[in-house]
Amino acid sequence: MSRSPLSRRTLLRSFAGVGAGALALGLTACNDPEGRAETDAGPSAGTGADGGRRLGAEWEKHTRTFMSWPASEDVWGEDLPAVRKDIASLAAAIAAREPVTLMARPGQDVRAQQACGEDVEVIPLAVDDLWARDTVPVFVEEGGKVKGVDFNFNGWGDKQAHPNDGKVARTLLEEYGIARIETPLVAEGGSFETDGLGTLVLTESSLVNDNRNPDMTRDDIEAELKAALGVTKVIWLAGVRGEDITDAHVDCLMRFVAPGVVLLDKAFPGTPADVWSRSADQAKSVLKDATDARGKKIEVIELPQPDPDLITGTGDAFVSSYMNFYIGGNGVYLPRFGDERADDHAREVLKEHFPDREVVSVRIDAIAAGGGGIHCATHDLPAVSG
Repeated sequence: MSRSPLSRRTLLRSFAGVGAGALALGLTACNDPEGRAETDAGPSAGTGADGGRRLGAEWEKHTRTFMSWPASEDVWGEDLPAVRKDIASLAAAIAAREPVTLMARPGQDVRAQQACGEDVEVIPLAVDDLWARDTVPVFVEEGGKVKGVDFNFNGWGDKQAHPNDGKVARTLLEEYGIARIETPLVAEGGSFETDGLGTLVLTESSLVNDNRNPDMTRDDIEAELKAALGVTKVIWLAGVRGEDITDAHVDCLMRFVAPGVVLLDKAFPGTPADVWSRSADQAKSVLKDATDARGKKIEVIELPQPDPDLITGTGDAFVSSYMNFYIGGNGVYLPRFGDERADDHAREVLKEHFPDREVVSVRIDAIAAGGGGIHCATHDLPAVSG
Protein backbone atom coordinates (compact mmCIF):
# COMPACT_ATOMS: atom_id res chain seq x y z
CA MET A 1 0.00 0.00 0.00
CA SER A 2 2.12 2.90 -1.09
CA ARG A 3 1.64 6.53 -1.90
CA SER A 4 4.41 6.62 -4.49
CA PRO A 5 5.09 4.48 -7.57
CA LEU A 6 8.71 4.21 -6.41
CA SER A 7 7.99 2.68 -3.05
CA ARG A 8 8.54 -0.86 -1.75
CA ARG A 9 11.28 0.61 -1.38
CA THR A 10 12.65 1.53 -4.76
CA LEU A 11 12.06 -0.14 -8.08
CA LEU A 12 13.67 -3.54 -7.80
CA ARG A 13 16.58 -4.32 -10.01
CA SER A 14 16.44 -7.71 -11.61
CA PHE A 15 17.92 -10.22 -9.22
CA ALA A 16 20.69 -12.45 -10.45
CA GLY A 17 18.78 -15.73 -10.53
CA VAL A 18 18.77 -17.09 -7.01
CA GLY A 19 17.19 -20.53 -7.25
CA ALA A 20 14.77 -21.89 -4.76
CA GLY A 21 17.49 -24.23 -3.54
CA ALA A 22 17.09 -27.29 -1.43
CA LEU A 23 14.28 -26.64 1.02
CA ALA A 24 15.28 -28.62 4.05
CA LEU A 25 12.13 -27.52 5.77
CA GLY A 26 11.13 -30.48 7.89
CA LEU A 27 7.49 -29.43 7.40
CA THR A 28 4.44 -31.55 8.02
CA ALA A 29 1.99 -31.48 5.14
CA CYS A 30 -1.35 -30.05 6.13
CA ASN A 31 -3.50 -32.31 4.00
CA ASP A 32 -1.35 -35.25 2.93
CA PRO A 33 0.87 -37.17 5.37
CA GLU A 34 3.25 -38.02 2.54
CA GLY A 35 3.63 -34.37 1.59
CA ARG A 36 2.30 -34.70 -1.95
CA ALA A 37 0.82 -31.66 -3.63
CA GLU A 38 -2.07 -31.85 -6.04
CA THR A 39 -3.40 -29.43 -8.62
CA ASP A 40 -7.04 -28.45 -8.72
CA ALA A 41 -8.26 -26.21 -11.49
CA GLY A 42 -11.99 -26.91 -11.24
CA PRO A 43 -14.39 -24.40 -9.69
CA SER A 44 -16.69 -25.42 -6.89
CA ALA A 45 -18.38 -22.38 -5.45
CA GLY A 46 -20.12 -22.75 -2.11
CA THR A 47 -20.16 -21.80 1.53
CA GLY A 48 -17.85 -24.52 2.83
CA ALA A 49 -20.52 -26.08 5.02
CA ASP A 50 -21.63 -28.31 2.15
CA GLY A 51 -18.09 -29.12 1.07
CA GLY A 52 -18.04 -26.30 -1.48
CA ARG A 53 -15.17 -23.89 -1.79
CA ARG A 54 -15.01 -21.07 0.79
CA LEU A 55 -12.72 -18.13 1.45
CA GLY A 56 -12.67 -17.71 5.21
CA ALA A 57 -12.47 -14.53 7.24
CA GLU A 58 -9.15 -13.58 8.80
CA TRP A 59 -10.58 -13.80 12.33
CA GLU A 60 -11.18 -17.55 11.96
CA LYS A 61 -8.79 -20.12 13.43
CA HIS A 62 -5.25 -20.18 12.04
CA THR A 63 -2.68 -22.95 11.75
CA ARG A 64 0.16 -20.46 11.39
CA THR A 65 1.16 -17.07 10.04
CA PHE A 66 3.55 -16.81 7.11
CA MET A 67 6.04 -13.94 6.78
CA SER A 68 9.05 -13.15 4.58
CA TRP A 69 12.50 -11.75 5.33
CA PRO A 70 13.52 -8.71 3.22
CA ALA A 71 16.47 -9.87 1.16
CA SER A 72 18.13 -7.11 -0.81
CA GLU A 73 20.08 -3.92 -0.18
CA ASP A 74 19.26 -3.00 -3.79
CA VAL A 75 15.69 -2.44 -2.65
CA TRP A 76 16.04 -0.96 0.81
CA GLY A 77 19.56 0.49 0.75
CA GLU A 78 20.62 1.90 4.09
CA ASP A 79 17.12 1.24 5.49
CA LEU A 80 17.49 -2.54 5.25
CA PRO A 81 18.63 -3.03 8.89
CA ALA A 82 15.67 -0.97 10.14
CA VAL A 83 13.08 -2.80 8.05
CA ARG A 84 14.53 -6.15 9.13
CA LYS A 85 14.26 -5.01 12.73
CA ASP A 86 10.59 -4.16 12.16
CA ILE A 87 9.92 -7.56 10.59
CA ALA A 88 11.71 -9.38 13.41
CA SER A 89 9.74 -7.46 16.06
CA LEU A 90 6.45 -8.15 14.32
CA ALA A 91 7.24 -11.84 13.85
CA ALA A 92 8.17 -12.19 17.52
CA ALA A 93 4.99 -10.42 18.65
CA ILE A 94 2.78 -12.75 16.61
CA ALA A 95 4.81 -15.85 17.55
CA ALA A 96 4.08 -15.17 21.21
CA ARG A 97 0.45 -15.99 20.41
CA GLU A 98 0.44 -18.37 17.40
CA PRO A 99 2.98 -20.24 15.23
CA VAL A 100 4.91 -18.10 12.76
CA THR A 101 6.86 -19.43 9.78
CA LEU A 102 9.20 -16.89 8.21
CA MET A 103 10.66 -17.52 4.76
CA ALA A 104 14.24 -16.32 4.33
CA ARG A 105 16.50 -16.51 1.30
CA PRO A 106 19.01 -19.38 1.68
CA GLY A 107 22.15 -17.93 3.23
CA GLN A 108 20.13 -15.36 5.17
CA ASP A 109 18.07 -17.80 7.23
CA VAL A 110 20.55 -18.05 10.11
CA ARG A 111 20.70 -14.27 10.51
CA ALA A 112 16.92 -14.08 10.30
CA GLN A 113 16.55 -16.73 12.99
CA GLN A 114 18.90 -14.84 15.29
CA ALA A 115 16.97 -11.63 14.75
CA CYS A 116 13.51 -13.13 15.24
CA GLY A 117 14.22 -15.41 18.19
CA GLU A 118 13.57 -19.07 18.81
CA ASP A 119 9.76 -18.76 18.88
CA VAL A 120 9.73 -18.01 15.13
CA GLU A 121 10.27 -20.89 12.70
CA VAL A 122 12.60 -19.70 9.93
CA ILE A 123 12.78 -21.77 6.74
CA PRO A 124 15.24 -21.38 3.83
CA LEU A 125 13.18 -20.40 0.80
CA ALA A 126 14.14 -17.97 -1.95
CA VAL A 127 12.26 -14.68 -1.51
CA ASP A 128 12.86 -11.16 -2.72
CA ASP A 129 11.08 -9.02 -0.16
CA LEU A 130 8.80 -8.92 2.86
CA TRP A 131 5.36 -8.70 1.20
CA ALA A 132 4.00 -12.12 2.17
CA ARG A 133 0.37 -10.98 1.91
CA ASP A 134 0.78 -10.65 -1.84
CA THR A 135 3.12 -13.54 -2.64
CA VAL A 136 1.73 -16.38 -0.50
CA PRO A 137 -1.29 -18.26 -1.94
CA VAL A 138 -4.80 -17.15 -1.03
CA PHE A 139 -6.05 -20.09 1.02
CA VAL A 140 -9.56 -21.49 0.76
CA GLU A 141 -11.37 -24.42 2.33
CA GLU A 142 -13.00 -27.11 0.26
CA GLY A 143 -14.17 -30.57 1.22
CA GLY A 144 -12.61 -30.34 4.67
CA LYS A 145 -9.17 -29.43 3.29
CA VAL A 146 -7.20 -26.24 2.85
CA LYS A 147 -6.28 -25.42 -0.75
CA GLY A 148 -4.26 -22.52 -2.12
CA VAL A 149 -5.10 -20.25 -5.05
CA ASP A 150 -1.98 -19.17 -6.92
CA PHE A 151 -2.72 -15.71 -8.29
CA ASN A 152 0.43 -15.52 -10.42
CA PHE A 153 2.16 -12.65 -8.61
CA ASN A 154 3.90 -10.37 -11.14
CA GLY A 155 5.25 -7.52 -9.04
CA TRP A 156 2.01 -5.48 -8.92
CA GLY A 157 1.60 -5.29 -12.65
CA ASP A 158 5.27 -5.66 -13.59
CA LYS A 159 6.21 -2.49 -11.71
CA GLN A 160 9.02 -4.38 -9.95
CA ALA A 161 10.97 -7.53 -10.77
CA HIS A 162 10.25 -10.35 -8.28
CA PRO A 163 11.72 -13.51 -9.84
CA ASN A 164 11.72 -15.41 -6.54
CA ASP A 165 8.54 -13.99 -5.05
CA GLY A 166 6.68 -15.03 -8.19
CA LYS A 167 7.43 -18.66 -7.30
CA VAL A 168 6.61 -18.50 -3.59
CA ALA A 169 2.97 -19.58 -3.93
CA ARG A 170 3.74 -22.74 -5.88
CA THR A 171 6.76 -23.62 -3.72
CA LEU A 172 4.90 -23.28 -0.41
CA LEU A 173 2.01 -25.39 -1.67
CA GLU A 174 4.36 -28.12 -2.82
CA GLU A 175 6.27 -28.17 0.46
CA TYR A 176 3.13 -28.32 2.59
CA GLY A 177 1.35 -30.79 0.33
CA ILE A 178 -1.53 -28.38 -0.23
CA ALA A 179 -3.56 -28.57 -3.42
CA ARG A 180 -2.83 -25.74 -5.84
CA ILE A 181 -5.81 -24.07 -7.49
CA GLU A 182 -4.88 -22.59 -10.84
CA THR A 183 -6.42 -19.40 -12.19
CA PRO A 184 -5.62 -17.19 -15.18
CA LEU A 185 -6.02 -14.12 -12.97
CA VAL A 186 -3.10 -12.04 -11.80
CA ALA A 187 -3.76 -10.55 -8.37
CA GLU A 188 -2.35 -10.26 -4.87
CA GLY A 189 -3.62 -11.26 -1.45
CA GLY A 190 -3.90 -7.61 -0.46
CA SER A 191 -6.42 -7.20 -3.27
CA PHE A 192 -9.14 -9.06 -1.37
CA GLU A 193 -11.23 -8.50 1.73
CA THR A 194 -13.93 -10.97 2.84
CA ASP A 195 -16.41 -11.57 5.62
CA GLY A 196 -16.03 -15.36 5.33
CA LEU A 197 -19.70 -15.66 4.38
CA GLY A 198 -19.41 -15.21 0.64
CA THR A 199 -18.79 -11.46 0.35
CA LEU A 200 -15.67 -10.21 -1.42
CA VAL A 201 -14.65 -6.54 -1.57
CA LEU A 202 -11.90 -5.29 -3.87
CA THR A 203 -10.79 -2.31 -5.92
CA GLU A 204 -11.36 -2.28 -9.64
CA SER A 205 -8.09 -0.41 -10.13
CA SER A 206 -6.00 -3.34 -8.86
CA LEU A 207 -7.61 -6.10 -10.95
CA VAL A 208 -9.41 -4.63 -13.94
CA ASN A 209 -6.11 -3.36 -15.18
CA ASP A 210 -4.07 -4.13 -18.28
CA ASN A 211 -0.92 -4.51 -16.17
CA ARG A 212 -2.42 -7.64 -14.62
CA ASN A 213 -5.39 -8.90 -16.57
CA PRO A 214 -5.39 -7.58 -20.13
CA ASP A 215 -8.29 -8.57 -22.35
CA MET A 216 -10.48 -9.47 -19.36
CA THR A 217 -13.59 -7.47 -18.53
CA ARG A 218 -14.80 -6.82 -15.00
CA ASP A 219 -17.51 -9.44 -15.55
CA ASP A 220 -14.87 -11.96 -16.68
CA ILE A 221 -12.78 -11.27 -13.60
CA GLU A 222 -15.76 -11.45 -11.24
CA ALA A 223 -16.82 -14.82 -12.63
CA GLU A 224 -13.31 -16.20 -12.22
CA LEU A 225 -13.04 -14.87 -8.65
CA LYS A 226 -16.32 -16.53 -7.72
CA ALA A 227 -15.05 -19.81 -9.11
CA ALA A 228 -11.56 -19.62 -7.61
CA LEU A 229 -12.53 -18.35 -4.16
CA GLY A 230 -16.05 -19.69 -3.73
CA VAL A 231 -17.54 -16.25 -3.05
CA THR A 232 -21.06 -15.34 -4.13
CA LYS A 233 -21.16 -11.53 -3.89
CA VAL A 234 -18.47 -9.15 -5.17
CA ILE A 235 -18.50 -5.49 -4.15
CA TRP A 236 -16.37 -3.36 -6.45
CA LEU A 237 -14.74 -0.17 -5.22
CA ALA A 238 -13.14 2.11 -7.80
CA GLY A 239 -9.70 2.65 -6.24
CA VAL A 240 -7.11 4.70 -8.13
CA ARG A 241 -4.82 3.43 -10.87
CA GLY A 242 -1.18 4.27 -11.26
CA GLU A 243 -0.60 6.45 -8.20
CA ASP A 244 0.72 3.79 -5.86
CA ILE A 245 2.49 0.57 -6.65
CA THR A 246 -0.47 -1.67 -5.78
CA ASP A 247 -3.03 0.39 -7.70
CA ALA A 248 -4.87 0.93 -4.40
CA HIS A 249 -5.17 -2.41 -2.65
CA VAL A 250 -8.31 -2.74 -0.59
CA ASP A 251 -6.48 -3.81 2.61
CA CYS A 252 -5.21 -0.28 3.18
CA LEU A 253 -8.65 1.15 2.51
CA MET A 254 -11.30 -0.90 4.34
CA ARG A 255 -11.49 -4.08 6.43
CA PHE A 256 -14.21 -6.34 7.76
CA VAL A 257 -14.21 -6.71 11.54
CA ALA A 258 -17.39 -8.82 11.63
CA PRO A 259 -19.98 -9.95 9.11
CA GLY A 260 -21.77 -6.83 7.97
CA VAL A 261 -19.34 -4.42 9.69
CA VAL A 262 -16.39 -2.68 8.05
CA LEU A 263 -13.80 -0.17 9.16
CA LEU A 264 -12.99 2.48 6.57
CA ASP A 265 -9.88 4.65 6.37
CA LYS A 266 -10.43 8.38 6.92
CA ALA A 267 -7.82 11.01 6.15
CA PHE A 268 -6.69 13.34 8.90
CA PRO A 269 -8.62 16.63 8.60
CA GLY A 270 -6.92 19.23 6.44
CA THR A 271 -4.46 16.90 4.73
CA PRO A 272 -4.16 17.14 0.94
CA ALA A 273 -6.21 14.65 -1.07
CA ASP A 274 -4.25 11.59 -2.14
CA VAL A 275 -4.86 8.13 -3.57
CA TRP A 276 -6.23 6.81 -0.27
CA SER A 277 -8.51 9.70 0.67
CA ARG A 278 -9.98 9.75 -2.82
CA SER A 279 -10.44 5.98 -2.73
CA ALA A 280 -12.03 6.18 0.73
CA ASP A 281 -14.52 8.85 -0.34
CA GLN A 282 -15.66 6.71 -3.25
CA ALA A 283 -15.70 3.55 -1.13
CA LYS A 284 -17.93 5.23 1.45
CA SER A 285 -20.44 6.17 -1.25
CA VAL A 286 -20.59 2.54 -2.39
CA LEU A 287 -20.58 0.81 0.99
CA LYS A 288 -23.30 2.98 2.56
CA ASP A 289 -25.84 1.44 0.18
CA ALA A 290 -24.24 -1.99 -0.22
CA THR A 291 -25.54 -5.32 0.99
CA ASP A 292 -23.44 -8.39 1.69
CA ALA A 293 -23.89 -11.94 0.38
CA ARG A 294 -26.65 -12.49 2.93
CA GLY A 295 -28.57 -9.46 1.71
CA LYS A 296 -27.75 -7.48 4.87
CA LYS A 297 -26.79 -3.81 4.81
CA ILE A 298 -23.18 -3.08 5.71
CA GLU A 299 -22.33 -0.88 8.67
CA VAL A 300 -19.42 1.48 7.95
CA ILE A 301 -17.24 2.82 10.77
CA GLU A 302 -14.64 5.41 9.79
CA LEU A 303 -11.26 5.22 11.51
CA PRO A 304 -9.21 8.43 11.20
CA GLN A 305 -5.53 8.46 10.34
CA PRO A 306 -3.05 10.02 12.81
CA ASP A 307 -1.91 13.62 12.68
CA PRO A 308 0.92 13.66 10.11
CA ASP A 309 2.74 16.23 12.26
CA LEU A 310 2.88 13.78 15.18
CA ILE A 311 3.84 10.51 13.52
CA THR A 312 7.37 9.22 14.11
CA GLY A 313 7.89 7.88 10.59
CA THR A 314 8.94 9.84 7.54
CA GLY A 315 8.92 9.67 3.77
CA ASP A 316 6.61 10.47 0.87
CA ALA A 317 5.49 6.84 0.66
CA PHE A 318 4.75 6.51 4.39
CA VAL A 319 1.49 4.64 4.97
CA SER A 320 -0.37 5.98 7.99
CA SER A 321 -3.61 4.05 7.59
CA TYR A 322 -4.70 1.92 10.54
CA MET A 323 -6.54 -0.37 8.10
CA ASN A 324 -3.44 -2.44 7.48
CA PHE A 325 -3.80 -4.39 10.74
CA TYR A 326 -3.57 -8.18 11.03
CA ILE A 327 -6.08 -10.39 12.86
CA GLY A 328 -4.13 -13.24 14.43
CA GLY A 329 -5.47 -16.24 16.27
CA ASN A 330 -5.14 -14.69 19.72
CA GLY A 331 -4.13 -11.15 18.92
CA VAL A 332 -4.83 -8.22 16.64
CA TYR A 333 -1.68 -6.42 15.47
CA LEU A 334 -2.07 -2.72 14.86
CA PRO A 335 0.50 -0.14 13.71
CA ARG A 336 1.63 2.47 16.23
CA PHE A 337 2.44 5.75 14.50
CA GLY A 338 3.29 8.11 17.36
CA ASP A 339 0.12 10.20 17.56
CA GLU A 340 -0.90 8.87 20.96
CA ARG A 341 -4.48 10.05 20.79
CA ALA A 342 -5.09 8.50 17.36
CA ASP A 343 -3.13 5.34 18.23
CA ASP A 344 -5.18 4.86 21.40
CA HIS A 345 -8.46 5.47 19.58
CA ALA A 346 -7.61 2.90 16.92
CA ARG A 347 -6.67 0.40 19.62
CA GLU A 348 -9.97 0.92 21.43
CA VAL A 349 -11.96 0.46 18.22
CA LEU A 350 -10.22 -2.85 17.55
CA LYS A 351 -10.70 -3.96 21.18
CA GLU A 352 -14.43 -3.29 20.87
CA HIS A 353 -14.69 -5.59 17.88
CA PHE A 354 -12.25 -8.26 19.10
CA PRO A 355 -12.82 -8.41 22.87
CA ASP A 356 -11.37 -11.92 23.15
CA ARG A 357 -8.09 -11.00 21.46
CA GLU A 358 -5.25 -8.89 22.76
CA VAL A 359 -4.74 -5.78 20.64
CA VAL A 360 -1.00 -5.35 20.21
CA SER A 361 0.42 -2.07 18.93
CA VAL A 362 3.62 -2.51 16.93
CA ARG A 363 5.91 0.24 15.67
CA ILE A 364 6.66 -0.35 11.98
CA ASP A 365 8.06 2.98 10.78
CA ALA A 366 10.55 1.40 8.38
CA ILE A 367 7.94 -0.89 6.79
CA ALA A 368 5.45 1.97 6.51
CA ALA A 369 8.08 4.23 4.94
CA GLY A 370 8.47 1.58 2.25
CA GLY A 371 4.79 1.79 1.38
CA GLY A 372 3.32 -1.08 3.41
CA GLY A 373 2.02 -2.22 6.73
CA ILE A 374 1.44 -5.12 9.08
CA HIS A 375 -1.19 -6.82 6.92
CA CYS A 376 1.08 -6.53 3.88
CA ALA A 377 3.81 -8.43 5.76
CA THR A 378 1.66 -11.32 7.06
CA HIS A 379 -0.47 -14.10 5.60
CA ASP A 380 -2.59 -16.54 7.60
CA LEU A 381 -2.84 -20.27 6.92
CA PRO A 382 -6.36 -21.20 8.05
CA ALA A 383 -7.27 -24.32 9.98
CA VAL A 384 -9.92 -26.50 8.38
CA SER A 385 -13.33 -26.66 10.01
CA GLY A 386 -13.88 -30.35 9.54
